[in-house]
Amino acid sequence: MTDQVLIFDTTLRDGEQAPGFSMTPDGKLRLARAIAALRVDVIEAGFAAASPGDAQSITDIARQVEGPIICSLSRAHRGDILASATALRDAPRKRIHVFLGTSPLHREYKLHMSREEVLEAIRTSVAYAREFVDDVEFSPEDAIRTERDFLVEALSVAAAAGATTLNVPDTVGYTTPDEIGELFRYLGEQVERSAETIFSTHCHDDLGMAVANSLAAVRGGARQIECAVNGIGERAGNCALEDVVMALRTRADAFGVATAIDTTRIMSASRTLAQITNSPPPRNKSIVGANAFAHESGIHQHGILQNRETYEIMKPEDIGLQTDGIVLGKHSGRHALAARARELGHVLDGDALNAAFVAFKAVADEVGTVDTARLSAILAEQSSHKPQSLWKLNKVDIRAPVSATAWPVARVELEHGERGRVTDIASAPGALDAAFLAVSQVLGIAARVDSVDMQYLAAEKDVEGPAGQAATVLVEVTVDVSGEIFSGRARARDILPCCVSAYLDAVSNADAVRRLRSQQSSRVNQAA
Repeated sequence: MTDQVLIFDTTLRDGEQAPGFSMTPDGKLRLARAIAALRVDVIEAGFAAASPGDAQSITDIARQVEGPIICSLSRAHRGDILASATALRDAPRKRIHVFLGTSPLHREYKLHMSREEVLEAIRTSVAYAREFVDDVEFSPEDAIRTERDFLVEALSVAAAAGATTLNVPDTVGYTTPDEIGELFRYLGEQVERSAETIFSTHCHDDLGMAVANSLAAVRGGARQIECAVNGIGERAGNCALEDVVMALRTRADAFGVATAIDTTRIMSASRTLAQITNSPPPRNKSIVGANAFAHESGIHQHGILQNRETYEIMKPEDIGLQTDGIVLGKHSGRHALAARARELGHVLDGDALNAAFVAFKAVADEVGTVDTARLSAILAEQSSHKPQSLWKLNKVDIRAPVSATAWPVARVELEHGERGRVTDIASAPGALDAAFLAVSQVLGIAARVDSVDMQYLAAEKDVEGPAGQAATVLVEVTVDVSGEIFSGRARARDILPCCVSAYLDAVSNADAVRRLRSQQSSRVNQAA
């Protein structure tokens, strides 16, 4: 029988402690629901004694989120433990997580306590927590840098006092996979505990090994992994939930353990966190990054078109992502172009494919990624031998009144090869919203912005513009049109027009798909 590894999610506690990741109470509740949908075993909802707001969030989550055990962190203080017990009062399943530093550094410089005093604090605090809940977790903070004999003693005392989970945190991301795996094997042999008491691992990513160390701890006997969505957390972050879960699933042959996680909810949880914190994961982030299942290289695309397993060790559908993974750009080959053209209703082979490929490469060298609208224009031009035009932004003007109750007004001027220049005006609560609405009115497509990712790349100091600045802005926008997601991108010197151009690109892609479907429907009707 395969062993079960519990997943303890600390996104709402350790994750939120990281600079730039603070969340509102509503945001925390929304994220807690997304994490619960993953079917994690434990949600560490916060640190009740940290602030009244944190305590209230834990209370809200305890009352409204069903499924996982709801946990609150506490220092080894009676006041902290009481605050956690109060916040967790309404949770059907609850845990109090008590921690205390045990390393020489923590004992001497932070706690000013002797070994004996630390052991007594562990004993009394865990016993006090057991007066409120049956499920108590204890963590010896900075366990990796704690003397082994004292670590064994501290964990044994906690177990004797009633701790049911013994967490061994690599608080500063110091350990290595070989070291932590051997440590867990040693602790499994030396720590006095009941058969029901399990070991847990909590690894930080300061040296980039949090996931590897967590997996090594599992091999050493840990049966709970503490982790966070998108790997957020103090300093360089925590073990990433999506990485460790998919590693255990993909390499079940190597680890021989399983989790209860519904992996098809991973992408949803990642996006929810990104929306709440305005911090999307890097493009090259494993599992959930924008490039995790994307292929632009012609060699890779050819392999993927034949069999996805040639270059993918897991399916995007496994994490709740619907994509074919093919990104058309300057590194793409003929096979990928022909496949995407076929999806758009154009059969390319022989001279037609060669001509389209030359035109495609010219556009790809200029714009980077060739999206649906641009590709449709290339293919239409090849078949009709007439130049095809895309919408482009000529001008955007914003009038933002001083009054807090008045809405900004945006005037956009777009240009099209056949329709010429078209101007429209719109008003909305935000300046960008008004500009986006004006664009939608021109194209006749109602769209809702799903995400905006902006990078402001400052130039080197010796490259200055007329005002002492020289920068490039790269904006990527995704929009929802009738339940479908379309993306667009733009690069410019100025933020506002760049955002509007990226939105125009996304809506143009939606328009291209709409036109394509209309043409296909007409052909079917004519054939009938």
